[in-house]
Amino acid sequence: MRDSPAGSILQINVSRGGVPKRAIAEGQVTPLGIAGDGHAHPEIHGGPQRALLLITAEGIDELAACGFPLSYGALGENLTIQGLDRRSLRAGQRYRAGQAVIELTRPRGPCATLNAYPGIQTAIYDAAVKAGDPSSPRWGLSGFYAAVVTPGCIRAGDPIVLLDQAV
Repeated sequence: MRDSPAGSILQINVSRGGVPKRAIAEGQVTPLGIAGDGHAHPEIHGGPQRALLLITAEGIDELAACGFPLSYGALGENLTIQGLDRRSLRAGQRYRAGQAVIELTRPRGPCATLNAYPGIQTAIYDAAVKAGDPSSPRWGLSGFYAAVVTPGCIRAGDPIVLLDQAV
């Protein structure tokens, strides 16, 4: 799609579980996430509808400017993306990310793991976000979970392009 919003994958992040996640140059996206990535609490995180967590670099930069000691990967995101407006992200959107196709499933609700950054939970999430209201000034700061539609290889620097809005 010629006029589809596009950005790029700034950083790919994995860990054995928890935060922060560390950067890797490339990863294999599977139906359950990036190969080699773990979840400290698999009953809460992961699974087919929460295979990946995406957060915009611009959102992380906003939070860092507010005094939170953040770097890319610090919030537990698998993909730190840039060039897409966090306020335009919606559940049901499908994106091509490298060779993979992913579908945003829902905003991420912050968990106790983020208490490593005191005050961040209220800075990134509010009742409006919980209710699915994109007019919240916090919309997208907590990130979006995504399901994997088509597995494939992703690399830092790969484009991430909106393909369609699933119905």
